[in-house]
Amino acid sequence: MNSSVRFKGWINKNYTKGSMCVIFLALFAASIPVLAAAPVQPLRSPWDGKPVTITETPFACPAIAHIAPDLVTDGFYRLDDPTHSIIDPVRQEAYRKSSDGVKNIGMAIVKAADDYRTTGSRKAAQCAMIQILTLAQEHSLTGKMSSNQAYYVQGWVVGAIAIAYLKIRETGIATPQQTETIANWMQSVGEQTIGYYDAHKRVGHGDSQNNHLYWAGVELAAIGVAANNRKEFDWAMSTYDNGVDQIQPDGALPLEMARGGRALHYHLYALAPLVLLAEFGEANHLDLYAHANGAIHRLVNFSVAGLQDPTPFVKATGVQQEIPKTINGDQIGWAPPYAQRFPHPALERLIKAATNLSVYYLGGLPPGA
Repeated sequence: MNSSVRFKGWINKNYTKGSMCVIFLALFAASIPVLAAAPVQPLRSPWDGKPVTITETPFACPAIAHIAPDLVTDGFYRLDDPTHSIIDPVRQEAYRKSSDGVKNIGMAIVKAADDYRTTGSRKAAQCAMIQILTLAQEHSLTGKMSSNQAYYVQGWVVGAIAIAYLKIRETGIATPQQTETIANWMQSVGEQTIGYYDAHKRVGHGDSQNNHLYWAGVELAAIGVAANNRKEFDWAMSTYDNGVDQIQPDGALPLEMARGGRALHYHLYALAPLVLLAEFGEANHLDLYAHANGAIHRLVNFSVAGLQDPTPFVKATGVQQEIPKTINGDQIGWAPPYAQRFPHPALERLIKAATNLSVYYLGGLPPGA
């Protein structure tokens, strides 16, 4: 009797059909090579992979400034105005005194980063990096926020700084330890932002659905990429869907249309972070522009048309709209990357006519500017 016959007989004697299945599956599995999981790609920004030639162009770096962990400030609209569109001069002055110092430090960082991107100045990049590192080491803006407005300022400023950081991080001028310190600081602020908006969403607070949420999304997208934190990046992407899902068939945003004489202003103000969120998506192989059947294109068309003829906004709100005397980044700083992807003659004319395209809370100059 040959060996194969003896082996078959031994199996028939000693094993049930169920056991035979187990043996067969085990032998089959052992014959399949183990496939390594595909490595997860690091998160990227719209500025990654677009190197700048380093130059020795001079840059006047201001003295290193400091921001405390806590921030005490408040809003500037009249308390008896349900549309939050009428500015109270007294409250506005108090707001400026309490927040301008913080904002100015962020502006200085954004300017330095943009100077690096436009001139290649090594000194400009170093200036931005040392200021960012100082804020990180001192745990700036990670403490108690005194009001809703304080949370907004915290998010705007740190979001702008995070984008500025992304614009210079490929220079390699920060050590691995410094990079970790900066990432940890930004994530600390980012977690605070997520906690604030998630809590407000649970109680139905208005800023958990309107433009404030989209600006927080930009903040978290930049932080998520800077720290390679997928949780924070995914939260940011969800804010985009929240926004575009609200866009009406005519392109209007109901929550921004409720802002009275500033409805047009707030449509453009909401559009800016949504476009940049879409650009962060594109950098990471996410086609956000196609979400909600491409609803963002309706918002673009509606808002751009409103700059030329605000009649639909006047009819919807019952009041005249604030119309800018000149076009600048405040209205269309978001537009260059959008127009590069989706040619739009009216928008392109506005871009050419703009006095500048920088938007502080978007981290300065937009991608492609």
